Amino acid sequence: MRGRKPRSLRIVPHDAPILQEIARSRSLPWYQVQRARIVLGVAAGEPIQLLAVQTQHDPSTIWRVCRRYEGSGLSGLLAPPQRTGGSPGFPPLQRAQIVRLACLEPIAKGLHITHWTSKDLARQAVEDGIIPSISDRTVRVILNEVDLQPHRTRYWRTARVDPEFKRRAEKVLWCYANADRLARRGYWVVCADEKPNCQVLERPPIRRSIPGSIEQQEFEYTRHGTVNILAFLIVHSGRMEASCIETKNAKTYVDELAGFRRRHRHLRGVYLIHDGDPSHTAAATEVYLDDCHGWWKRRFTPVHASWLDQAEILLNAFSYHYLKRTSWRSREEFIEHVEHAWPEYNRLYAHPFEWTWTNHKMRQWYANHVT
Repeated sequence: MRGRKPRSLRIVPHDAPILQEIARSRSLPWYQVQRARIVLGVAAGEPIQLLAVQTQHDPSTIWRVCRRYEGSGLSGLLAPPQRTGGSPGFPPLQRAQIVRLACLEPIAKGLHITHWTSKDLARQAVEDGIIPSISDRTVRVILNEVDLQPHRTRYWRTARVDPEFKRRAEKVLWCYANADRLARRGYWVVCADEKPNCQVLERPPIRRSIPGSIEQQEFEYTRHGTVNILAFLIVHSGRMEASCIETKNAKTYVDELAGFRRRHRHLRGVYLIHDGDPSHTAAATEVYLDDCHGWWKRRFTPVHASWLDQAEILLNAFSYHYLKRTSWRSREEFIEHVEHAWPEYNRLYAHPFEWTWTNHKMRQWYANHVT
């Protein structure tokens, strides 16, 4: 889903049925199941970000698993993680009990800590009589073997998987699959999204990188308020239009939609993909869209699934190139920078995003999550 086209991965034909069986297994080590699912997903062209969310790994881990398969084949993929410092030498039952302990909430053991550390687990394993003594380092080795990281967390918002999810997702994915054909007929597929409350920070000059020293940025800064950015992504070309808006509300959104329509009067219509933000679903927005007599064809992303909006990918790419590692002395300077930056983005970086999550794959995913 993120903008860069994923590298293709080819599975050896006789490995495919083995990997599929491992991916469905409920008895094999979890790290083997996860690795099999990752390789199958990448080979099938699934978005890396989606795989990362589903397997609860970073994208870098996804690629590391793929490189392991490419370099060492199936045997290397399924090999246990390498231990540092030698084998702890504990029998499988004790290892399984420690893993089970790590999967419990600490409150189940009468503790008020919010999460386990390896030192906590080592102490609790001894108190529970699982093992006479064990070091926190050994606990880490045991947990690493099953790819369990109780000390880590990330925010996640579960998509509401219901018939409405399927209905909305089908319409959005149909637009992506047919964007080129629609453009030839005079209809654009356009994604809209906001990047709200961008902080306008002024810092002392950056110390640029030199041989032997990376770039250094001063930690202290002066805040000059915030700016909201609204971006439109033209899907078939990957080009963008952006503006800095004073307030994120329905009136501003309608004004920007009207401006986009004036700039593109030659079009027969636009399939507008956006999320369910209040400014997108407000009565004033609905009235404006209805008054355009079908020129705007609304397509909403499912609830809690705004990642289906390619404008999010665009804003991430734009921020990486133009909003990171710099300084502004005022809101006006920031706004002027954005106004000059997005045309340059179109010239240097714009391209259609590689999108491989088709309706067929979505329906398979949906079927697995509703049963």
